[in-house]
Amino acid sequence: MSATTSGDYEIRAIRADEWEAAKQFGLDSLRDPVASIAFLDTYEEAAARPDSFYQDRAARSADEPSSARQFIAETDDGEWAGRLTVLIEEAGTTDWAGSPVERRQGHVVGVFVRPEHRGNGLIKALFDAGVAWARERGVERVRLLVHEKNPRAQGAYRKAGFVPSGVVVPFFKDETENEVEFVLEQS
Repeated sequence: MSATTSGDYEIRAIRADEWEAAKQFGLDSLRDPVASIAFLDTYEEAAARPDSFYQDRAARSADEPSSARQFIAETDDGEWAGRLTVLIEEAGTTDWAGSPVERRQGHVVGVFVRPEHRGNGLIKALFDAGVAWARERGVERVRLLVHEKNPRAQGAYRKAGFVPSGVVVPFFKDETENEVEFVLEQS
């Protein structure tokens, strides 16, 4: 996938040799005030993983064909301003939560934009790149899950064209809370 430019950012897939930057960006995202409801990992879990975990993840994302791709938004001075990952889920399998996957779809995870880069359309540019990559792989729709108490993220996803599907699943960290599925159907 080639890089695209959006305003002051280059949106592109990460390269295998960028695993250290990807690791650091992920750790930074886990320090966000809503990280506990936005990400599967905790900072402590992610920091304790060996470098080989991040090396493998970056290499798999950079490979073609790949069933997962990490996209970053990079500033002119090389700072990573935002990131998202798209996973391809195959019909007939189960997702990370054990729910059946009924059709070939993209699943967006790990969305994070640094606070100083929010509110300027960057998240939409990241989603556009991720969705385009997934569509090139024949997905019928793209989905994501967002915590019911994360209105900032819900608003950003709506601006990117996603809408609630009506599916609600228990939050894996606390089953008294829920996550809401948002989808972007094939247009």
